[in-house]
Amino acid sequence: MFLGIDIGTSSVKAVIADSNQTVVAQASAPLVISRPQPLFSEQDPESWWLAAVEAIQALPKRLRGAVQAIGLSGQMHGATLLDKAERPLRPAILWNDGRSAGECQEIERLEPRSREITGNLVMPGFTAPKILWVRHHEPDIYRNTASVLLPKDFVRLKLTGEKVSDLSDASGTSWLDVERRDWSDEMLNATGLTRIHMPRLVEGSAPSGQLRPGIATLLGLPQVTVAGGGGDNAAGAVGMGIVAPGQAFLSLGTSGVLFVVTDRFRPNPEKAAHAFCHCLPDRWHQMAVLLSAASALDWVIGLTGFKHVEDGLRAAEGRGISRNAPCFLPYLSGERTPHNDPNSRGVFFGMTAETTSADLVGAVLEGVALAFVDGAEVLLEAGGSIGEISVTGGGSRSRYWGQLLAAALNRSLTYRQSGEIGAAFGAARIARLAATNEAIETVCIQPAISVTIEPNSELNALLMERRPLFARLYRDLRSAFKEFSR
Repeated sequence: MFLGIDIGTSSVKAVIADSNQTVVAQASAPLVISRPQPLFSEQDPESWWLAAVEAIQALPKRLRGAVQAIGLSGQMHGATLLDKAERPLRPAILWNDGRSAGECQEIERLEPRSREITGNLVMPGFTAPKILWVRHHEPDIYRNTASVLLPKDFVRLKLTGEKVSDLSDASGTSWLDVERRDWSDEMLNATGLTRIHMPRLVEGSAPSGQLRPGIATLLGLPQVTVAGGGGDNAAGAVGMGIVAPGQAFLSLGTSGVLFVVTDRFRPNPEKAAHAFCHCLPDRWHQMAVLLSAASALDWVIGLTGFKHVEDGLRAAEGRGISRNAPCFLPYLSGERTPHNDPNSRGVFFGMTAETTSADLVGAVLEGVALAFVDGAEVLLEAGGSIGEISVTGGGSRSRYWGQLLAAALNRSLTYRQSGEIGAAFGAARIARLAATNEAIETVCIQPAISVTIEPNSELNALLMERRPLFARLYRDLRSAFKEFSR
């Protein structure tokens, strides 16, 4: 048995997988986000630990007693500041906190090679600018900071007493030299920190420590190895078997992610693509991120009055996409790839007196699909390749949306059994690799295919005919977005 623990934003999930890679037990415990001011998003680090204990203890005792190793995954970027006694100095500042935009610009001024070193823009979501914000606004806390950990690594500290991170999670800090897979002294210096403040780095599939005896007793677990683990997207990729160069997944969650494994470091920071280490050795990954995907669908369903998402999807499919249908920019929460524009907004264009609620739902589905095309082009610009794409996330339940996405990307989309099993299962696989030293390809197999959607050539031609309007709308409105957001 192998235990995977995922420290999410809304909950902590724990799963136990057996030697046949079947999830035999799972449990979760909720988390609460605090938003004390506009743009702020925080959590109490101790709540991660308490939720992890609750979730693990909810698993059957006999299965817990058979666990051979533990893997961790978690929400990325969260800044957890600890004092010399390893106690949190303040609530952790989360990935979706937007207070540090000014500090991002400051870091790039202080270290002009930041994009070359990290392969990424410095963004408010990342860890480093949050620390600089604390330095500016909470100087006493900054002076007393002895170490900085990411969320899953704070839980690791509780489990093992070791301060360790894996390379995929560390890639999202703006402190890592992603190509060299090591901390960057230059990037640390830009925030006034040194390696002394940083956890030790390991590959995700390597051991990071042993469960402490007292904690093992508390959790009803043997005193087993804890693997390095991975950031949530990288661990999720391991769970889906996305581990070889060119393999990809497209996630239709609240946000949208196109994740592609690469054979080496392939950055494109100017277009707001992420270039991170994978959580497995000798491989990296690219990510294009849309800030609104399935959340945009939920929004338009509520706006148009359909009782259920399925009703809106059926109506949109029946109406279809035409040359003169309304167009939608899906930037309800700003946008990451390729525009890196927090001021951008959602826009319907081309509505007439004949426009129906079904047209609006269809426009949202099309707009998200075209935004993914923008993201795919950015990743390919960096020299990567995209092979088979597996689809995951809540939006993957809509086959009509899959048809639009396949046509827009002009690629086959694969839907797999147990596609929603998530990062916790990937963490369990990582635990197995750390305990057994099996080959990655032996453990990280892909689930069986449920269905494959091939691109429709006529629909592809129609969407490509409409795409220039989609692109032009953003260009024409960019300055208006900025003015509107003042």
